[in-house]
Amino acid sequence: MRQVLVTGGAGQVGTELARFAWPEGWEAVTIDRAECDLADPAAIAAVVGSRDWAAIISAGAYTAVDKAESDIVAAWAINALAPAALAAAAQEKGIPIVHVSTDYVFPGDREGAWEVDDPVAPLGVYGASKLGGELAVRTSGARHAIVRTAWVVSAHGNNFVKTMLRVGADRPSLRVVADQHGSPTSAADLAATLATLAMRLVEDASAPTGTYHFSNAGPTDWHGFAEEIFRQSAARGGPSPSVEPIASSEYPTPAKRPANSLLSHRAIERDFGIHPRGWQTALGDILDELLGAPHKETQA
Repeated sequence: MRQVLVTGGAGQVGTELARFAWPEGWEAVTIDRAECDLADPAAIAAVVGSRDWAAIISAGAYTAVDKAESDIVAAWAINALAPAALAAAAQEKGIPIVHVSTDYVFPGDREGAWEVDDPVAPLGVYGASKLGGELAVRTSGARHAIVRTAWVVSAHGNNFVKTMLRVGADRPSLRVVADQHGSPTSAADLAATLATLAMRLVEDASAPTGTYHFSNAGPTDWHGFAEEIFRQSAARGGPSPSVEPIASSEYPTPAKRPANSLLSHRAIERDFGIHPRGWQTALGDILDELLGAPHKETQA
């Protein structure tokens, strides 16, 4: 049995990696904070050294973007030093590591999808700490794939889809920012991609390595995303409030968000033949799990 160590087991991506239909002979072993404190390099070394892992998927992260602005040391410990410890251990054991990063490494200050080799310039602590993690993995000497993603959603954990459904059930109308652009990402689709890359790196010593982007396909903004959530929710008998577009300046946050988080899939399509499906279709699967299938009369 080839076992893949997955950090961040309680998060959206870790949960989906545990649920993923791994091929026969493969198994994901997910660990969460209770089993390994990612702020403790010795604990990480002990877990990695505890058995003969086939690969590591580094999905654990400090994701409280606004809190990170005032919790700088903790954000850097988990987002930069933990990947450094994981990658160092992977290099020592001679196994590959697949590390999850973020669109927040980019400044978001231009139009068009960001390519993997575009200049990075994080706007805040979260993005800077995640960039630190990328650099640690990239310079560790371990065979690696770094996968940047954005706007991750699923049927579990805390995310935009679940927040919209919860708030939308109590209010007739919502105000959502319309000047931040990107593509939503199904945690399940991301998990399948991470698993695919990990297995390829294990089985093929000549497999491509480096930095990649993955999200679901198609551009939108948070307002458009909310409208589609409620359009599909209505078809399932769920909440369907009206959604008013607003500017980011009307919804100030401690951490500045990138105005453009759209990620190019060119590299992952070229090297691994992975072609992400549309975000609307992926959203439908999430809403099926949360609300049930669309009512037949609304499908006509």
